[in-house]
Amino acid sequence: MRLELTARHFTIAPTLRTLVDARLDRALRPLNDSAVSAQVVITREKTRFQAEVTLHARGEHFLHGEATGLDAQVAISAAIDKVERQVEKLKSKWTERKRKGVAAKAAAAGPAAPLARDGRDDGGAPVRIIRQRRYAVKPMSVDEAALEVGDGRDAFLVFRNASTEKINILFRRADGNLGLIEPEG
Repeated sequence: MRLELTARHFTIAPTLRTLVDARLDRALRPLNDSAVSAQVVITREKTRFQAEVTLHARGEHFLHGEATGLDAQVAISAAIDKVERQVEKLKSKWTERKRKGVAAKAAAAGPAAPLARDGRDDGGAPVRIIRQRRYAVKPMSVDEAALEVGDGRDAFLVFRNASTEKINILFRRADGNLGLIEPEG
């Protein structure tokens, strides 16, 4: 990991540099070499010291902590404590994602088997709904829905067709065009 230590309006003592190294090493231990770089800026403002710590971890995660104190060591410790809490939160997100990930055997098996009538796949395991979202079903025309799907991040839009008063689904196809699902009758 690359460390940039900057002091403004005073000089950095070797003991302060070792304190920063030791505290950052302890704070970054949960990341297992995932830290790319760290910038520590210590500014002296009359009788106070302000410390800013910015950490760059893999996956474009930037963790930032700021603190002030009457002593540079106090300010650095408080700022690194804030970054340390963010490191713990990031590490827990990474481990939760690994727990919820697809098992290697299931990924190698290929596409899922068709479902039986009782909601179970042919292997006998119940099918789980991974994510549930709620949408506000707004009355609009098909043209308005097409504009909204074209401009938005979502790949589909559930809406009430203004002319038929029935629920329709407009989705973005793989070829870039839009598809419309309308109920029969």
